[in-house]
Amino acid sequence: MTPRVRRFAMPLITASLLALATACGGGGGGGGSTAAQSAKPGEKIKLTVGLFGDFGFKPLYEEYKKTHPDIEIVENVTQFNDHHSNLVKRLATNAGAGDVEAVEVGYISTFTAQPGKFVDLKQYGLDKRQPDYLDWKWQQGLSKDGTQVLGLGTDVGGLAMCYRKDLFKKAGLPTGRTEVAALWPTWEQYIATGKKFAGANLAGAKFVDSPGEIFRAMVNQAPVGLYDAQDNIIAASNPDVKKAWDLSNQLTQEGLTAKLAAFTPPWNTGFAKGSFATIICPAWMTGFIQEQAKDSAGKWDIATVPGGSGNSGGSHLMVPKQSKHPKEAAELIDFLTSKDNQAKVFKEEGTFPSIPALYDDPSIQNFTKPFFGDAPIGKIYSDAAKALKPQHLGPKEADVRTAIGNGLGRVEQGKQTPDEAWAQVLEDVKKIK
Repeated sequence: MTPRVRRFAMPLITASLLALATACGGGGGGGGSTAAQSAKPGEKIKLTVGLFGDFGFKPLYEEYKKTHPDIEIVENVTQFNDHHSNLVKRLATNAGAGDVEAVEVGYISTFTAQPGKFVDLKQYGLDKRQPDYLDWKWQQGLSKDGTQVLGLGTDVGGLAMCYRKDLFKKAGLPTGRTEVAALWPTWEQYIATGKKFAGANLAGAKFVDSPGEIFRAMVNQAPVGLYDAQDNIIAASNPDVKKAWDLSNQLTQEGLTAKLAAFTPPWNTGFAKGSFATIICPAWMTGFIQEQAKDSAGKWDIATVPGGSGNSGGSHLMVPKQSKHPKEAAELIDFLTSKDNQAKVFKEEGTFPSIPALYDDPSIQNFTKPFFGDAPIGKIYSDAAKALKPQHLGPKEADVRTAIGNGLGRVEQGKQTPDEAWAQVLEDVKKIK
């Protein structure tokens, strides 16, 4: 999410707040640094790790402390949007950031544009990790000029579609994952399948939770997304963005959505109640479904996503220059993102590794989850990751996505027509600088 609460961010981190962060030392110099401190003999070094959900790190901390008895690790977890907005503020004021901070892919370009605010991990030899990573994942963690290593990747989203077999059966649809995938090679056919599902009139069940993640998936599959390679916002002129907008709103207009905004209490409850039959399912979502629908084991399964592949989510770990223990923080990041530990976290939490050497590892390829009917989760997400074509992310990617997500929400709530909402989205996007 990336882990369990990673999401398509809805509340907007304002342009003025981001501008404040950039103005207060966002350049390539050493602004915002704090002198590293060494612990006194016998004194433990306390490292704080700022996250936005359960990354599955707690068992790894205990393992790390066995070989680093002088290290104490404190994990601070806040809600997705609060985490990123708080980090913006703390960088701007040069106070309050953790020793290690997680940054979701939607925000990574915002923070790598401020290299003066983060430790260059090359200082501690972590450029050695480059061969481990998917090339595009490695590039996302570099400064804009490519000279500084500002973050190491934890996971990639990978895309699939999770679906309720029991609801499909009641609706007279196929239930086997191969047959289900054959229903929707395209998004248009996904909507057509939704209309067939709706025709069964199942009480309390809609075809999909909401249109927001569907839109994100479609845009992420396009060769070019919301920005061009020169960091110009092209939402208004990119036909793939408008197509994704139109198809996502078609789900709403056809009455196929449960109108449950992601990661809200009603949405959480919707898993347990069977309120929707399909949901966009990056690897990290599998852990969230298990957590929210504990009594639904065997009812969920996983099929290929329309369009065949894609990415949604994924994160990096970074060290703010405010850290008093940058060397120790860098060493912890190296440990948490290692090949072995990425494999462990995937098996426990569902967050899919960003290290391609694992994709053909038998322990990953053969990994299944009984909760999902023994679906070959390792193979499904490995194949999706291999097929993924990376997309350029702009410096205010999250803000643009938020403006569009808000527009989709207004349509779903009946406040605007799709055309009215799109016109407002384009005006809102123009204000993002």
